[in-house]
Amino acid sequence: MSEPTPPKMPYWHVYTDAEGMSRQEQFHLERFAFEGINPETAPQWNDKMDPAPSVVTFTVLPVGWVGEWHENPRPQWIAILAGRWFVETMDGHRVEMGPGELMMGEDQNTRARDGKKGHLSGTVGDEPCTMIVTGLQVEPTVNQPGRFK
Repeated sequence: MSEPTPPKMPYWHVYTDAEGMSRQEQFHLERFAFEGINPETAPQWNDKMDPAPSVVTFTVLPVGWVGEWHENPRPQWIAILAGRWFVETMDGHRVEMGPGELMMGEDQNTRARDGKKGHLSGTVGDEPCTMIVTGLQVEPTVNQPGRFK
């Protein structure tokens, strides 16, 4: 029997480039190992991130919600559970995300340009957007797009 092929999990990385502009690109988590979460558990695909103190917040964005231009408060993983939302970065790139999609928000240290700093985000459609946000208490990086593999 051949070795199983590790999965790839897509995510959007909202990051700050070397000039202080927020950008976003899609990358993939690729460092999956086929192992139990502990010795008593059947093997599954796991991609373990480096340990870091974190804060988990369950968020419901109401219909019509718009978070005017702002930076993420800290590097944070955002997983969409229900509904849809958009994120527009300073480079003009707008991405809409829905259930099952994942984003790393890491646009700290941007420099204001033309009234924009960080990103603009808001709900899309006629239902709230429900998400789980895991904020990491780590130093944000600059100009390291796709740093999570």
